[in-house]
Amino acid sequence: MANKPSHNFLTSMNRRRMLGTGAALLRGAVAFAQEKRAPAAPKAAATATGPNLSPPVVTVKGGKLRGVREGKTYSFLGVRYAEAERFGQPKPVQPWEGMKNAQAWGPVCPIPVQSNVGSDELVFPHRFWVQNENCQYLNVWTQNLSPAVKKPVMVWMHGGGFTNGSAIEAYAYDGRSLSEFGDVVVVSINHRLNILGTLDLSAYGPEYANSRQTGMADIVASLEWVRDNIEVFGGDPSNVMIFGQSGGGGKVVRLMHMPAAKALFHKVCAQSGSVNYRNTDPAESIKRQQALAAATLKHLNLTGSQIDKLKTVPYLELLAAGTAAARELGTGGGGGWNPIADDQYVMREFCDWADAIPLMAGTVFSEMQGTLTRGDGRKNEWIQKEIDDHLTATFGDKKDQVVAEFKEAFPRKKVQDVLYYAGASRGGAKNVLARKLEKGKTPVYNYLFAWEYPINGGITAFHCSELAFCFHALNVPQIKTATGGGPVAMALQDKVSQAWVHFAKTGNPSQPGLEWRSYTPDNPQAMVFDTVSQCYPLHDDKLASLLPATSGRGGRGGPA
Repeated sequence: MANKPSHNFLTSMNRRRMLGTGAALLRGAVAFAQEKRAPAAPKAAATATGPNLSPPVVTVKGGKLRGVREGKTYSFLGVRYAEAERFGQPKPVQPWEGMKNAQAWGPVCPIPVQSNVGSDELVFPHRFWVQNENCQYLNVWTQNLSPAVKKPVMVWMHGGGFTNGSAIEAYAYDGRSLSEFGDVVVVSINHRLNILGTLDLSAYGPEYANSRQTGMADIVASLEWVRDNIEVFGGDPSNVMIFGQSGGGGKVVRLMHMPAAKALFHKVCAQSGSVNYRNTDPAESIKRQQALAAATLKHLNLTGSQIDKLKTVPYLELLAAGTAAARELGTGGGGGWNPIADDQYVMREFCDWADAIPLMAGTVFSEMQGTLTRGDGRKNEWIQKEIDDHLTATFGDKKDQVVAEFKEAFPRKKVQDVLYYAGASRGGAKNVLARKLEKGKTPVYNYLFAWEYPINGGITAFHCSELAFCFHALNVPQIKTATGGGPVAMALQDKVSQAWVHFAKTGNPSQPGLEWRSYTPDNPQAMVFDTVSQCYPLHDDKLASLLPATSGRGGRGGPA
């Protein structure tokens, strides 16, 4: 009996097996229940997407640049086109390793401290940016990065005289909108301004021989960069149009006076700005600029032997000394900083090669003497007696003659608009067109932008008013407030932008349904852009001679 397990032993073993099996079954049941209640295991994270996950990349002379996609447009912002020491000539950018980001604006040239809001801020809104003397940066907008497409190139030069401004200062300078509308490559540039761009230190050594032209030398360097690199952005280096407004208009005209700019551009559009060096004396101009430099040194308590110290004077201190010197000599800040014709770097007459370049030049209806800064804001509400009273008060016994001439020149305008007509401002545009025609190898074109902004009772076409239209930028929110964004404005925007684009492509600004005939002094054809746009002979010389001079100004930086 001893070799048989006891009943108690068997019972105990069976109980343990059953308990173990039950515990296992219980654990399985609990685990199953927990699994049913628990969320599903997370799947692998989705791959990130977006138009700039793999942003556009180009290779220029120097290295690789990474841009951004903005809608349909490839944008390359803040691209360095040259390097320069203070008062020195621009030099090519040193090559770099790896990739450089071109995805944000580059620094702009330092300008005088802005302490007041301009009277044009509502209708021509501004933005200000990081300032640095190393300001040789440009921006490129394009629709295609294939070198084979060879699209026209439009290079923009900002206003502000040679004192203020930058490539991005105005919201209207929207190269992206223009590039998309016209399928063109748009470039905007920064360069040295004011005392940094024109101080003539040539009397203090050969190192400073061309210091009076460093601002214009920067512009030439930017155009050389365009020539050497624009193909990788889809641009055609043999079809470059330069265009600029106010001081920028003066810059593009000056470039036709500069031997160094030969073959760097092929069409020119000067908007509300020009320059005429024909009757200047280079020796006197140099003498005046050198006197300004000497007076600037004196205000800084420096002598000619300490000229190198001028490179380290803080900018605002340097500018204050130069401004005081200009005031002391009677040249004024703007006059002191405008590049001169020295018959060395800038010639008094157009270069021979400029004879073959088509030119477009024009102005706007009111320039700096419109309802933006003058009048009671009610000119469109005046009853006949008010109109007559204002005309009599302004023109006296010439009233009837002025009215007759104005109606002849502008049959679609209200007669009271003559109170705000800047007829004299058209003289600069007509003068540069006439000088360009003297050798007569290419046609020239004239325009007048006359559309009234539908705000504050109606604001007549002010200095800068056409820029949002030629840049096709009316949908920019900051601009839409003043222009209204209505169908009339949008239709006019298409006409103006198309004219600029056609001129860039062909040298002729005509477009289907809107022929633009060339200008001559005997047949002064002008495209008048307005609610109804039309090209016709605009005979307004007599009218302009009858209008009183006015000092009304609006905005920043007049023509230079």
